[in-house]
Amino acid sequence: MGHIFLKAIEEQAIRNLTIAENISKLYDSKKNKFSKILASKFSVQAFDYIFTNPVFRNNKFTQNSGIPTQTAARFTRVLLENNLLKVIEEPSGRRAALFVFEPLMELVRV
Repeated sequence: MGHIFLKAIEEQAIRNLTIAENISKLYDSKKNKFSKILASKFSVQAFDYIFTNPVFRNNKFTQNSGIPTQTAARFTRVLLENNLLKVIEEPSGRRAALFVFEPLMELVRV
């Protein structure tokens, strides 16, 4: 019985390591893509915010990313146009849109 438990732990550890490696590869590849399509000194800052907060409201991005509001708003438009972000909840009244950085979420969903 103990052997089965240890084997399950080993298999889970291998899965977790694979996910971590895939997240690292995604970070490197998408960081370059963000820099190219956003073409701004704030590109990496935007990417790091979105990578750290893969599901976020647009108003939180503009308030907490440290990027000027108009620039942050342009970034979300450009990222949507390039299929790097998806809207999962449209803005409604005073509530800002909810976005998801789907490439990362695909890796971490169980």
